Amino acid sequence: MGTEAKNKSGQMSRKALLREEGLMPLLEHLGELRKRLVYVLIILVLGLVVGLVFAQPVYDFLMSQKPANTISLHTFSLWDGIGMYMKFAFVIALILALPMIAFQLWAFVKPALRKNEQRSTLKYVPFALLMFLIGLAFSYFVVFPLAFNFTRTVAQHLNLEETYGIAQYFTFMFNLLIPISLLFELPLVIMFLTAIRLVNPKRLRKMRRFAYFVMVFIGVVITPPDFISDILVAIPLIILYEISVFLSGTVHKKQLAADAKWESEFDDSLHKA
Repeated sequence: MGTEAKNKSGQMSRKALLREEGLMPLLEHLGELRKRLVYVLIILVLGLVVGLVFAQPVYDFLMSQKPANTISLHTFSLWDGIGMYMKFAFVIALILALPMIAFQLWAFVKPALRKNEQRSTLKYVPFALLMFLIGLAFSYFVVFPLAFNFTRTVAQHLNLEETYGIAQYFTFMFNLLIPISLLFELPLVIMFLTAIRLVNPKRLRKMRRFAYFVMVFIGVVITPPDFISDILVAIPLIILYEISVFLSGTVHKKQLAADAKWESEFDDSLHKA
């Protein structure tokens, strides 16, 4: 009986230790993740409210620009107008919420970072919106006209009568704009991952061939099937990757300098002791 009691006691202590050192941190991480996701949803909902207010002015502006002002747009369903309006509201909400989404991501990983890493990664948050807007401008003024004019040229070559639906037009536009704009966040993402020591410039350089292939593949997929359009999109994406590698190297050098300083101070304190 004494041996059985000891075994049961040992099993209970091991289970308690597992709960204390394994389950509780896991539950804490899941709870923190759930809290951050709730914040993101709240931010998106608030942004959607703002988006519903400003959807009409943004729509009017885009309709006054080329190529929208050169064609007649039609509705083929009673839901087309509502669907278009909600697309505009969602895109506006995404733009407004992007810095706060980046902040929530930073807040989630913050407990695992050192004090200096917390400060260095926090400064990337405001640039999330800037990079997205740069990507939005590039995709709207460069990629979208190329894609749209290519599709019109093909339709005219086939002697097709051009009748464009408003839902199809803006869906085509947003399917180009949103992915490319998000890809412009790549330098910030790489800098952030470098700052939390998940990647480093050496690893990124080893992945260069694969990264180039991915960038070219993305350029081919999201652009019309002609060589010029593919190149005009793939080259900026490759340049973005190289910028990311350079910025990662800058962050990594600062990390090495900080580590060397810490080791030097630690050695000095040992010698003094």
